[in-house]
Amino acid sequence: MSETVLIAQAGRSTGSSDSRRLRADDQIPAVVYGHGMDALSVSVDRRELRQALSGSAGMNTILDLTVDGTVYPSLIKEVQRHPVRRNVQHIDFIQVNLNEEIVVAIPIHLEGEAKDVSANGGLVDLTMQELQIRTTPRNIPEGITIDVSEMDMDSVIRVEDLPLPSGVETTADADAPVVTVLTMRTPVLDAEEEALAAAAEEAEGEGAEGEGGEAAGDDSGDDDSE
Repeated sequence: MSETVLIAQAGRSTGSSDSRRLRADDQIPAVVYGHGMDALSVSVDRRELRQALSGSAGMNTILDLTVDGTVYPSLIKEVQRHPVRRNVQHIDFIQVNLNEEIVVAIPIHLEGEAKDVSANGGLVDLTMQELQIRTTPRNIPEGITIDVSEMDMDSVIRVEDLPLPSGVETTADADAPVVTVLTMRTPVLDAEEEALAAAAEEAEGEGAEGEGGEAAGDDSGDDDSE
């Protein structure tokens, strides 16, 4: 995985009012820490950050976070967003050693069409959206892709079945389900239930006809009395 340069500005004030002014100028307050360094308060340009994360690695992009000429190989540890507008309010960058293993989450994607499942009224369900893995930063895969073409109504794909690249291991429970099959078919009535349902409908229809006849008789009696 290649690194992406992101320039950060040092020396920002840490008060709430100063952070608001930075955001108004399209700057995002941030902090970088890790590997024994003192936490460093910085800010990054919102547009430049968006561009740096636009590649296929997304949030797992290794960033050469450059502050006053010093480069900190970093990953995004945490992103704080506005509760309503959902725009980024603050970022935690963690400095990484490119030769040491770290734990990150990568996305899981499905491909293919489970024809047997569809033909039997089922639905393929992705129960695990991300997979926690341990590997070195340069070895982080962009994601895991699962082919569901051979799945049937009894299929379950578990963590232990996932194809992991060399040098990558997962921290998740090996027996945890990742992809399952949901039954969407409408229950079918057996012959006895169908007969009872038909008899009930017929009885209801006869009752409605009887009520109509009584109403007609009452009307004719009223006419004679007049």
